[in-house]
Amino acid sequence: MLAGLALTVLRLALIGVVAYLAIAGGLILSQWPGRDLGGAGLQFPERQGGIAAPAPRTYIARDGVGLAYRLFPGPEGAPLVVLIHGSGAHGLYYAGLADRLSRHATVLLPDLRGHGQSRAAAPDVSHIGQLEEDIADLARAHLAEGQTFVLAGHSSGGGLAIRYAGGEEHPRPDGAMLLAPFLKYDAPTMRENSGHWAYPLTRRIVGLSMLNAVGIRALNGLTVIEFNVPQALRSEMTAAYSYRLNASYAPRGDYLKDISALPEFLLVAGDADEAFRTDLYEATMAPANPGGDYHLIPAVTHLGAIDAGITARLMGGYLDRLR
Repeated sequence: MLAGLALTVLRLALIGVVAYLAIAGGLILSQWPGRDLGGAGLQFPERQGGIAAPAPRTYIARDGVGLAYRLFPGPEGAPLVVLIHGSGAHGLYYAGLADRLSRHATVLLPDLRGHGQSRAAAPDVSHIGQLEEDIADLARAHLAEGQTFVLAGHSSGGGLAIRYAGGEEHPRPDGAMLLAPFLKYDAPTMRENSGHWAYPLTRRIVGLSMLNAVGIRALNGLTVIEFNVPQALRSEMTAAYSYRLNASYAPRGDYLKDISALPEFLLVAGDADEAFRTDLYEATMAPANPGGDYHLIPAVTHLGAIDAGITARLMGGYLDRLR
């Protein structure tokens, strides 16, 4: 009798496993990339001219891959800033801001793995969390004894800075500057599809999350999000992310826990941001971390905030206070 009961339980368990995997597989197969995204996405302002960006350099990450970055030297004894670009972009898009910040700090401007001049080295990450490892490797290669270390990031780059703060990589940040950061897909700050910039394959993400929950990661290289990149910029931007790259580029599921781990931080955003509800940043983040200083710039868009003069002034003031 007991043997029969055990056999029945085993059969039910196997049926449950098969059903679970079938549901996950069905969700993954129900969506494919390559959709016509259509419509207007983010406003890409005309870039500022006259900035002679330093030539790209290469550093070697812990897996032996060479990754590109630019170095903007700052005053002696000033903080070291790693400035992280947003989704689909690359470091050179932020050269104007990095140049202005170099009056207050030494700025490292990486092309994240899978982006810009680091795109050829790896069109993807090999595991969730590798972007944090890359940032740590870059910072360690330049951080002097006793030097203040500050993480800065725009949009998804701000989300990655938050993720880094909530993780265990070293060096630990002494400060953070967040420029219209991504928090989470269901955070109160989100607009639909990030202002028609990001189009997630939601069912595929759910299916892959189900597989990852039981330790199955073989399909994490599948595309799960596409970006509405203007045709004129498609040759220089990364237009889609895999599951593991997308997960690596954002705070963890408990994003408020990652936010709680931030050092005292500066947050700057435009009040005309198309991607995020910037008026809700403080109400969303302050209960988790009271150490934020929030500034909304009038009539400035999501990408316009990068080169707005007040952005550099606010960030420069923050860096001077850390010295």
